[in-house]
Amino acid sequence: MTFPPLNEQMDAIRRGAVDLISEDELAKKIERARREKKPLVVKLGADPSTPDLHIGHGVVLRKLRTFQDLGHEAWLIIGNFTAMIGDPSGRQKTRPLLSLEEVAKNSLTYVKQVDSILDRERRKVRFNSTWLNPMTFAEVIKLAASYTVSQMLERNDFHERFNAEQPISLHEFLYPLAQGMDSVAIKADIELGGTDQKFNLLVGRELQRHYGLEPQCILTMPLLEGTDGERKMSKSYGNSINFSDSPDDMFGKTMSIPDSMIYRYFELATDVSDLDSIKKVLDEGSVNPRDLKVSLGQEIVRSFYGDDAATEAYEKFRTMFVKKEVPEDIEEYVVPALGPIPLVDFIMERKLASSKGEARRLIDGGGVSVNGEKVTDNKAMFTPTQSGTVLKIGKRKFLKVIAK
Repeated sequence: MTFPPLNEQMDAIRRGAVDLISEDELAKKIERARREKKPLVVKLGADPSTPDLHIGHGVVLRKLRTFQDLGHEAWLIIGNFTAMIGDPSGRQKTRPLLSLEEVAKNSLTYVKQVDSILDRERRKVRFNSTWLNPMTFAEVIKLAASYTVSQMLERNDFHERFNAEQPISLHEFLYPLAQGMDSVAIKADIELGGTDQKFNLLVGRELQRHYGLEPQCILTMPLLEGTDGERKMSKSYGNSINFSDSPDDMFGKTMSIPDSMIYRYFELATDVSDLDSIKKVLDEGSVNPRDLKVSLGQEIVRSFYGDDAATEAYEKFRTMFVKKEVPEDIEEYVVPALGPIPLVDFIMERKLASSKGEARRLIDGGGVSVNGEKVTDNKAMFTPTQSGTVLKIGKRKFLKVIAK
């Protein structure tokens, strides 16, 4: 196996990274890998606590892909055991415990979706229940003896909760130890994670020392803000660009990000190499930010769906928002010709909104139109016609309702 030169590898690894502990140790590991022609074991742990991934998760997955492209082994550890405990990172209260059924279902989704970024042929997936389930209570006590309560309270979120007299359950102290055992089990050379995972990654490093192994290096990546540009990306905040989104939704959501986030998205969510040029034109104001967002949206869609889908998503967006036209291939829905239909009920029944309350809020906020006319009354009725009545819900959803 042939690996790129050390400086080339380090440049690729540093891109976008926040912490690299330590550069000297990693350089020695890489040099040894090149000398012995043996790839490094690069670990990324992911607890399947939710069913879908978004491009915020993709930040560390892309870094794992970077290591793959440099010739190293990418190990994705699915935390089907640790997910039942709940990662306390960044939490102000104890996470609710997940059931075995929830974890199993989410795990299947994770494994399927990570291959949107990773090279399936060159990645290894392991479930940490493999080595954590068989541990006896005596072994857990022995593991717990390797860390003190004061060491655990050095963790910011634990420290803050303790000072605020908010409860910390004992099982939360076990979480970083369980995650650290993943690194022991696979003898990881380097572990990746978001900045909120730094404490957990350091615990893994110490546990490897405790078990007589060479300690892993750790690399943390930033937490990507969502499309609102403020809170971290999360499906629960409604600000995420999801792996499962259609090309049109991916592109449209990207176009909605604040201008201030353009460079950060290029750096963390794409493989664009000429970041200096992007930063320069943004600083100079010599390019319309909208044009850069078009390029960004196409890059993001292309990475999941390919060139044709990226071009098509742009054309549809241009048709809808630049030309102010209705796209030709919108979904059609046939209803009986029975006269006026309550608009709120119809929006909810077609799952264009999750509830009547959300449908009313969409209307009150000016987000619903019928045949190009904005609806302002949330008690409004509409009458489908044989030629079709076009509903527009939000910025990107169109539906032609035909009466027959």
